[in-house]
Amino acid sequence: MSTREAVLDELKRITDPVSGQDIVAAGLVRALNVDDGTVRFVIEIDPARAEAMEPVRAEAEARVQALPGVSRVSAMLTAHSAKSPPDLKPRPKAAPQGPQAVPGVARIIAVASGKGGVGKSTIAANLACALAAEGRRVGLLDADVYGPSQPRMLGVSGRPASPDGKTILPLRNHGVTMMSLGLMTNDDQAVVWRGPMLMGALQQMMMQVQWGALDVLIVDLPPGTGDVQLTLTQKFVVDGAIIVSTPQDVALLDARKGIDMFRQMKTPILGMIENMSTHICSNCGHEEHLFGHGGVAAEADKLGVPLLAEIPLHLDIRTTSDGGAPIVVAKPDSPQAQAFREVARGLIADGTV
Repeated sequence: MSTREAVLDELKRITDPVSGQDIVAAGLVRALNVDDGTVRFVIEIDPARAEAMEPVRAEAEARVQALPGVSRVSAMLTAHSAKSPPDLKPRPKAAPQGPQAVPGVARIIAVASGKGGVGKSTIAANLACALAAEGRRVGLLDADVYGPSQPRMLGVSGRPASPDGKTILPLRNHGVTMMSLGLMTNDDQAVVWRGPMLMGALQQMMMQVQWGALDVLIVDLPPGTGDVQLTLTQKFVVDGAIIVSTPQDVALLDARKGIDMFRQMKTPILGMIENMSTHICSNCGHEEHLFGHGGVAAEADKLGVPLLAEIPLHLDIRTTSDGGAPIVVAKPDSPQAQAFREVARGLIADGTV
């Protein structure tokens, strides 16, 4: 999943012993090509420095070979002619492409939050299952690369197959076609990636996964307003975003930033969901608003976006998600499941899905 940007970032760690700059800034790296796990490039040097630069070439080759997704590296030294000095002028960049559609996918909906811990992934999993229960063909992309939780929530395990080494076959459960970086790593393995690697991984999961024909692809985003969010909205046609927040003021502060980011990227806000809205004691029936109440409704009204649902803080929502069957699947007749079904019906009724 390494990209050209990731390779360049790694090569920038290597110092040119003559100029003292990194070898990229010194203009030594030429003809860089990254194609399906194979990386090729040359290091252009003065012929008199060939022997001294061999350790630099070897280090560059070893560093790139260690990047995730790199299967083969070819790094060569080349000397420019005195009659033909190297072209140090920056090469013109290709014209930027606009957002593209994902083949076979009719709609893309992002589920986002300004901060972590508000239950965004739980909302995304239940919404996907609710839309599937309403008869829609649904895909779910777990783009929360640092904390992928959808494999656990949807009860999916095992590594996705790749019949040709290029396309990836997603997994499926509860009527939802799902792909997650969590399926490609061990449960206790951290994903330690920089921005370019994250962006490359997202683009691969969008375009190289064999999604098939979908009415809607739900993208479970990481919290915040970082590289993954920007890549999704810049590179792909996103039909709308749903913002998840708890009622407390701290969560709403961050939710506003998330909404502002989507608006800057010209992505429509489909609405807000207040999660952990209220808690009803299972013993006595007493209702408590542990995180406050009505904050998301007031914020939605202030921002001029719909309030899609108020989801209660309920033990069954947590236990069913941990058990691999969201409450929409495990307890479809419960009030909690019906809250998600109402959101799904609303999105269908207004033509969003």
